[in-house]
Amino acid sequence: MAKKIRAVVTIQLPAGKATPAPPVGTVLGPHGINLVEFTKTYNERTAAQTGQVIPAQITIFEDRSFTFILKTPPSADLLRKAAGVDKGSATTGRTTVGSVTRAQVREIAQIKMADLNATDLDAAARVVEGTARSMGIEVTG
Repeated sequence: MAKKIRAVVTIQLPAGKATPAPPVGTVLGPHGINLVEFTKTYNERTAAQTGQVIPAQITIFEDRSFTFILKTPPSADLLRKAAGVDKGSATTGRTTVGSVTRAQVREIAQIKMADLNATDLDAAARVVEGTARSMGIEVTG
């Protein structure tokens, strides 16, 4: 018989550096799962991607056991690294904080393809371009 699902939670954490302290404890504590076990497993599975933010989709069952799936880093995070900026524009549409090339956008779209709701690479690139525009990052040539 299949286990009964209690909750599905998505949390974004730095790869290889998760601790049971907030935000992990605040989000997962109320569900009663073993925080130390989660952070240890998460850190082991993301050790190779240190320096990036890796979202985890955690499925928590009624018996307080859990499974989790790692997602690709957020587009905004990848765009900030490609543009070499710390954060997006405070006044989007009026000021630009950096720029990325179409080649960089395609590269990011390739990485994000599994998690995006797009049928081909061109559509995925357009999604990433939209994210860049909303952050105040200009897409050039």
